[in-house]
Amino acid sequence: MGVVDGAKVCTTLYRGWVMWESPSPRVCELISQGAKIILDEPCNWLEEYDRATMAANPSIADDPVLAEATRRSTRSSLMHWAAANVSRPGAPVPANLGPEPLSIARDMVRRGLEPFTFLIAQTVSWRLWMEVAFGLTSDPDELRELLAVTYRSISEFIDATAGGIAARMQRERDELARGTHAERREVTALILDGAPISRQRAEMRLGYALNRAHTGAVIWSDEPDGDLNELDRVADAFGHAAGFARPLTVIASAATRWVWVADAAVDVEQVHRAVQDIPGVRIAIGTAGKGIEGFRRSHLEALTTQRMVAGLHSRQRVALFADVQLITLIAQNPEAVDDFITNTLGDFESASPELQRTVLTFVNEQCSIGRTTKVLYTHRNTLLRRLDRAQQLLPRPLDHSSVRVAVALEALQWRGKPAG
Repeated sequence: MGVVDGAKVCTTLYRGWVMWESPSPRVCELISQGAKIILDEPCNWLEEYDRATMAANPSIADDPVLAEATRRSTRSSLMHWAAANVSRPGAPVPANLGPEPLSIARDMVRRGLEPFTFLIAQTVSWRLWMEVAFGLTSDPDELRELLAVTYRSISEFIDATAGGIAARMQRERDELARGTHAERREVTALILDGAPISRQRAEMRLGYALNRAHTGAVIWSDEPDGDLNELDRVADAFGHAAGFARPLTVIASAATRWVWVADAAVDVEQVHRAVQDIPGVRIAIGTAGKGIEGFRRSHLEALTTQRMVAGLHSRQRVALFADVQLITLIAQNPEAVDDFITNTLGDFESASPELQRTVLTFVNEQCSIGRTTKVLYTHRNTLLRRLDRAQQLLPRPLDHSSVRVAVALEALQWRGKPAG
């Protein structure tokens, strides 16, 4: 529908019992033009939404799955409002209660979180829209009408969306209150928060003994539109890989499972095989720990590993805290990781994977030529040539920076995209 067609809808409209005074045809045209600008160039808006929302909601920002779901919901609502004002400029915009915002509502309920405030979205939306509006016209009368109409439109759209999501969240709470998953989530939350709950009571409600050694894992999907039943399949496979037939599984969100197995050594190769044929599914695994404190610590290690994988945009499907513990210390700031890799490796950052693997093995074998040749199944002269080539590419001699080089190479293996 073009601007002329859109202007035809600019008649007196009603929203509920409140009369909605439609704008003039000229202002309808301006609104449609501004909405098209948003649809054509949404990046600045989305980045601003993202920064504001994450800064005000650290519980969302700390969870890669919730953070990504929030971004999808934000994009969905922005596109919903803009598209409505292209086709019917100045008319009331119905609430956005599509799959994206309802999905994040369900996930937050399952995590025991309160909905994030929509006041932030309204403030950011209005500030960004004013920048668009002032670029559309300099006529004071047109501008006055344009701002008045769109302020009401944005406000009522956000209020209606927030109300619809709140109602959905309440229904979700009611449904969860009647299920066993809600009880598991409640009890594990108490344990993880260090709340005063007795071991015996917790074991009875979970159906899982806590006086043993535990290995925690976080299983999640990067593809929310995929078959999320695959997460449960991977959870079962994780249990089998640990020789533990009935792992404790908690639905943390639609796309996330928290899992624990007890008194078990995990067969990592079996875990790799379980996830390799399931697109988008990943697993982060903590180290074993005894008792309730071990239950809590192993889970937190798995969460830390998950955040590192997400923060570095890593392509790795299986990540063990024991393998990345050192990297997690520097990975809290992805930009700092990029700087560390570049400053430490210099031109060696773009060397072949074979050459990088040779140097990392050499450092891990305590710079022993003999041990490295055995591990790599390579000739001594070949190894010496590779090390000499590495020395030419590194900004500092390897014997003066071997530890830093090893850490940088480990981080490079986990980072999913090149610096810059």
